[in-house]
Amino acid sequence: MEGRMMKESRTIQTKLVLPPDTNHMNSIFGGKVLAYIDEIAGITAMKHSRRQVVVTASIDSVDFLSSAHVGDVLELEANVTSTGRTSMEVYVRVKSQNLQTGEEKLTTESFLTMVAMGDDGKPTPVPPVIPESEGEKLFFNTAPARREHRKMRAKTPRTN
Repeated sequence: MEGRMMKESRTIQTKLVLPPDTNHMNSIFGGKVLAYIDEIAGITAMKHSRRQVVVTASIDSVDFLSSAHVGDVLELEANVTSTGRTSMEVYVRVKSQNLQTGEEKLTTESFLTMVAMGDDGKPTPVPPVIPESEGEKLFFNTAPARREHRKMRAKTPRTN
């Protein structure tokens, strides 16, 4: 299967933080940000795999770095950074901007694992990803360590 350039999966979404999306401090609910992250990761994985159906296998990490408030604009950007046989690691970055002051800040970073599904409802192979820029190569080259961490986490005993 022929590989696809990392930039081909790049997806950008813009969202406005509205009052129903926020808590009593007028900052956006973390769960709302997670929903946005999951949505853009799915779209990004669909673009890379060229499959209409992908599923979220795991949200590997989420770092909430700062908050966004009512009236702020969120810009989400995502890329497929690594692939397995049927899975894709997706990196999502969320920035906020205060439109009155122009201040921008990084609010959230996240890695997710998405799996492409075939017409039979089973995981289906995805093309490898090809990094080009130095930043893309950094994400790509550090992916094996994140994959190993996911495998170790999956081995953690679970209670009923």
